[in-house]
Amino acid sequence: MQYVAYYRVSTQKQGQSGLGLEAQQAAVKLFAGSHPIIAEYTEVESGKRDDRPQLEAALEDAAKNKAVLVIAKLDRLSRDVHFISGLLKRNVPIKACDMPHADNFQFHIMAAVAEKEREMIAERTKVAIAAKRARGQEWGTNAARVDEANTFARSLYKEIQMLINSGTDTPAALARALNERGVRTSKGGLWGTGQIVRLLSRINGNTSTD
Repeated sequence: MQYVAYYRVSTQKQGQSGLGLEAQQAAVKLFAGSHPIIAEYTEVESGKRDDRPQLEAALEDAAKNKAVLVIAKLDRLSRDVHFISGLLKRNVPIKACDMPHADNFQFHIMAAVAEKEREMIAERTKVAIAAKRARGQEWGTNAARVDEANTFARSLYKEIQMLINSGTDTPAALARALNERGVRTSKGGLWGTGQIVRLLSRINGNTSTD
């Protein structure tokens, strides 16, 4: 068994600093154990983009050498189920360090579930807001804004818990993970550390008595 490693960081700053990259490299090295890593490819690109020259090179290298493409986490490939489906058709075996026993079929299922859950989160938030408005409640008052924020926080509970369980457990790391996954704030913006701290506070307050 031999491996071709693929790493992806989202910004040039992360690529230059090693932020996120070193953790991926450590995870892959631990996963490979005594098996050789014959090549390593690093992409500095958002997970939303489909043009990935380094990923293409890694896949070709793995196919040529009958090696396994190894990634630290499934989201290093993509969060788009159609993109992942296309990769799996290349018939190159892929392993993710955070799901060591998953095969290509399970990767497809996991990507589809993640994509569907993001859609459901957005839809639940819209429905909750519409229901409040239908009951005649003002949506611009402080109480209404708090209620809206609590509803939004509850909608993200499962995704936040999944990230924490996988080891992404600091506010800064959670903010990066949500931004990379395409999950936006209630106002459609990017997450920052302070926003994550407030979100966790709301989640803890809303789930402590569940």
